[in-house]
Amino acid sequence: MTGFEIAGTTPPYLHHAPTSIRARHGFFGTAGGVSSGLYDSLNCGYGSNDDPALVAQNRGRAAAAMGLAADRLAAVYQVHGTDVVTAREGAPEDRNQLVRADGLVTTGRGLGLTILTADCLPLLLVDAGAAVIGACHAGWRGAAAGIVDTTLATMRSAGAGPVTALIGPTIRQPNYQVGLEMRDEVLAQTAPKIRDAARACFIADIPGKLRFDLAVLVALYLRQAGVETIHDCGLDTYAASEAPGTDSLNFFSHRRATHASDPDCGRQIAMISLPSSAG
Repeated sequence: MTGFEIAGTTPPYLHHAPTSIRARHGFFGTAGGVSSGLYDSLNCGYGSNDDPALVAQNRGRAAAAMGLAADRLAAVYQVHGTDVVTAREGAPEDRNQLVRADGLVTTGRGLGLTILTADCLPLLLVDAGAAVIGACHAGWRGAAAGIVDTTLATMRSAGAGPVTALIGPTIRQPNYQVGLEMRDEVLAQTAPKIRDAARACFIADIPGKLRFDLAVLVALYLRQAGVETIHDCGLDTYAASEAPGTDSLNFFSHRRATHASDPDCGRQIAMISLPSSAG
């Protein structure tokens, strides 16, 4: 949690304060929205069964907390892949009109790149010159297949220098039980240079089960790609963790909802933007 703090806005969000000087960003949780029931309350996912009008209001609230208009939020239809888009404008509200991809990059100012998660890992990126930003949705499939690499490559093609990476709230190893077949699939897709290190992301659990560390796998990919500055908030979406010394910030968790036999689950939003003018 070093350097991370919760901004006292409505809705509140977690950010890495030193990095916010270069790019305003926020990892939002469940608080500060208008939805109710299973989606209480800042559900920003059009893919849920929540009322789309309420989702739109929630996204608008999150945008406003970042100093952005709701129509200045760029988004993709996330598919657990490795494709990345260069964002130049805000996204339509109709999810089916979005490009299928899992990463976004922009040099545009005053444009928010957004990622939705409910256990997967939201990764926000900014270069040292505060000229290029990126964001990607790193579930285990996309992370193993290389979404981190393709996002960084797109940033560098846009002129990015050294990159700072921010790892947001995600399901953490103590609560991420997986089967042996998932480990085999991850390792089969993982880049050969880090495959041995990736094996250590899995620790033995009960017979036939393992506990998986998604954040460590993403960090391995970041370091292999030359990213030296990585800040991990360390928060667990399943555990609805509290940031030490702050008010609590809870998160949607697909796995927790499944274990509770809930019929659906909300999505939290992560967002990053360059200031409207350079400097």
